[in-house]
Amino acid sequence: MKLPERAAVIDASAIAHNVRTIAEYVRPAKVLAAVKADGYGHGLVTAAKAALTGGADWLGVAHIDEALQLRAQGIESPLLAWLHTREADFAAGIEAHIDLGVSGWDLEPVAEAANLLHEPARVHLKIDTGLGRNGSTMADWPGLVERAAVFQNRGLISVEGIFTHMAVADEPDRKETDEQLEAFHQALAVAESHGIVPDLRHAANTPAALSRPDAHFDMVRVGVGIYGHSPFADRTGASLGLRPAMELRTTVANVKTVPAGQGISYGLTHRVETPTRLGLIPLGYADGIPRIAVGAPVLIRGRRYYSAGRVAMDQFVVELGEDSDVEVGDEVTVFGGDSGIEAADWATAAGTINYEIITRIGARVPRVVVNAEHDQ
Repeated sequence: MKLPERAAVIDASAIAHNVRTIAEYVRPAKVLAAVKADGYGHGLVTAAKAALTGGADWLGVAHIDEALQLRAQGIESPLLAWLHTREADFAAGIEAHIDLGVSGWDLEPVAEAANLLHEPARVHLKIDTGLGRNGSTMADWPGLVERAAVFQNRGLISVEGIFTHMAVADEPDRKETDEQLEAFHQALAVAESHGIVPDLRHAANTPAALSRPDAHFDMVRVGVGIYGHSPFADRTGASLGLRPAMELRTTVANVKTVPAGQGISYGLTHRVETPTRLGLIPLGYADGIPRIAVGAPVLIRGRRYYSAGRVAMDQFVVELGEDSDVEVGDEVTVFGGDSGIEAADWATAAGTINYEIITRIGARVPRVVVNAEHDQ
């Protein structure tokens, strides 16, 4: 298959495999596959369909608009959208049978939209057990569930779930996860005292799904794991039985020999120590390659080479060595596939996390989907 000049090759069967692998681990809990942010850079619809092929019970997105895009593509599975602004189209979400996360202020607008539609909204109440982002505080929680109970009794909402989000589950030894789970149990008890006992209690993200069975409850919400990447600093995706779904590829755009002392890229922050050949890789920060990455690996002709100097808008340079046989047009794998290079390697080089590396690959890089009809 001939690829574009630069491409993110998306293996849909890998997403399906990863969902199956995680589902087996967390059984009998249901699996919500997070396909927000354009499926973590893999393509919203591609990721959604592959996750469902792998057995995902639910799909999750941040915004109602993302959920509506899935409905427009004929995807009818249960869907949860959890991050809203005053401009969010709650009515459209209700009409499309999208479950809505509710953290506090949004309860009344959701109920109002349901009243106008004469159709109850399906909601999941969110409690902030320690992450400090969205969700009701513990202090405000009794008031939220009391208001929700009133709206439920009036037939305006149906509380389908209660959920929270883990802050440090990717660091399994930290006590804050225990504290969050204890707070979640307390929140569930408060809700029950107001007559709210939903079918779906969910707290676990990918790291909690893989390391904390006591956080599984009725459903887990998995994101980075379904794309084949580990949430843990000391474990690879492969060690967890996962397969990377994205391979970032291009070809060498230029090769030349330079003398010792030659500076490379803006700021001349790197100078070669001996005469060497340089390879130009036609991907840059406009494509999602982190500008601050230093010494990041690529694979050319079965050998690893490393970035040298600053990443520019459209390109970066690798130092090839004086006797390299790399030529213009040779295939380059930045990460993924069978290269042995993980997004985590680039994350280390850029001082960030693998989640960001895969999600930030830009629209200028075409997605080429393979194995969409197969789930082996």
